[in-house]
Amino acid sequence: MNTQDLLDQIAFIKEIDKVKYIQRKTKLFNSDRCENDAEHSWHLALMAIVLAEHSNEPIDVLKVVKMVLIHDIVEIDAGDVFIYDTVKNHSNTDEERLAANRIFGLLPEKQKEEFIAIWEEFEAGETNEAKFAKSMDRLEPLLQNTSNNGGTWKEFGVKYDKVYEKKSVIKEGSKSIWNYAEGLINESVEKGILEK
Repeated sequence: MNTQDLLDQIAFIKEIDKVKYIQRKTKLFNSDRCENDAEHSWHLALMAIVLAEHSNEPIDVLKVVKMVLIHDIVEIDAGDVFIYDTVKNHSNTDEERLAANRIFGLLPEKQKEEFIAIWEEFEAGETNEAKFAKSMDRLEPLLQNTSNNGGTWKEFGVKYDKVYEKKSVIKEGSKSIWNYAEGLINESVEKGILEK
């Protein structure tokens, strides 16, 4: 056993506990409480396992689970950027890159390289696994907002066009889930919880 590797891994485990304190804008299902990044990542991991059969292409489910569990760890340093933010773009930023290097850099070299590669693959969104992982990441807040009578859409004045644009990424990972999601979006307009 490499004692230094174990100590480095424990340091990483302690550091990522901070993910539990990163508050997201979206609230839990049928709730007024905002979810945190840890809850979000856990939910996406289970969603990926449960919904994997709906992927457009064959996927390595374990890799998808790894992606969704680590994709927001960088927010420990970089903070959470609301997907509908009108000032800061919700994409890979310099702050996130610095955070990835610092936080994953706590791990032994081989694990550091693996985690950074998985994080980069998710951010690029080009592989089958990344496309499906991003589908999960876009589906969960949609389900939350529809359960909360518009939730953050109403709270922040987000309109149909912006929701449709951001959620349409779902179809890259799963056309069948996108069909369901598109139906929810349109139903939300009909119910008056999303303004067109």
